[in-house]
Amino acid sequence: MARLMGFQKADPHRIAKGAFVLLSFCCYHREERSIRKWRKMIGVGGNDWKHYVRRNPHVVKRRIRKGIPDCLRGLVWQLISGSRDLLLMNPGVYEGMGFLAGLLLLYMSEEDAFWLLVALLKGAVHAPMEGLYQPGLPLVQQYLSQFEKLVMEHMPKLGQHFVEEMINPSMYASQWFITVFSYSFPFHLTLRVWDVFLYEGIKVVFQVGLALLRFCHDDLVKLPFEKLLHALRNFPEEATDPDVLLPIAFTFKVSSRLEELTKEYQKGPEGSSETSSSKRHQPLISKTMSRVGSRVISNLTSDKK
Repeated sequence: MARLMGFQKADPHRIAKGAFVLLSFCCYHREERSIRKWRKMIGVGGNDWKHYVRRNPHVVKRRIRKGIPDCLRGLVWQLISGSRDLLLMNPGVYEGMGFLAGLLLLYMSEEDAFWLLVALLKGAVHAPMEGLYQPGLPLVQQYLSQFEKLVMEHMPKLGQHFVEEMINPSMYASQWFITVFSYSFPFHLTLRVWDVFLYEGIKVVFQVGLALLRFCHDDLVKLPFEKLLHALRNFPEEATDPDVLLPIAFTFKVSSRLEELTKEYQKGPEGSSETSSSKRHQPLISKTMSRVGSRVISNLTSDKK
């Protein structure tokens, strides 16, 4: 009847399809507008974020509650959590932490590697390592100060030579602690060090560091600054043989002395007897530390080319 009178009955399926297309079109454009607003709010690489949040905190809150565009969610999460600030403050150090994670992922699943890394950082068994990667690198500075004293006590001739040549541990030993020997050393040595490290804690890094210096002692004490620094960053192959190096390392009994040095360090300058080298180079340590991981990554990249 409708067709006879000149009318055509509407197809409900066609109407529904058209409505869906229209709705999708509207949603798409709404999402595009939202993304443009967010990009303007964030700026290139997040550069404008802090400024925008300070000026328009209520706008930011409202937009977050409406939902962050999925294509920007990862970056925004970094910005609102503060993790991006930490990365920018100490880029090299967080890359250094990546060496730890990378090594763990060779031997376990991502989930297991994550929890092992958490255990190391929070100190589930041994002293927490998170101070190695916090702004200012407090634990790195502490360990370098302690290592310098141990060198002076166990190898006074070499320790004095370092002082005369103005060689500070921050110039060669930083990555030992930050990556636990997982960078620039033979892989078989790294694995053996980590076997002991996971069971006995950070003291093995001190022991292996002292063993490297002991092994090359007679050569190091003869070298001037430039050659000395090169030698401290490029140990001979025979010095990195774990079957040779680790027995030497275990001859250094450092546990009790490290406890004493930790208490001494925590008392501050008044309660500690810092060496003249430590005092002279202290302002340099933080700057050196913040660049260590970046230098490590840069060197690694150039090695692969």
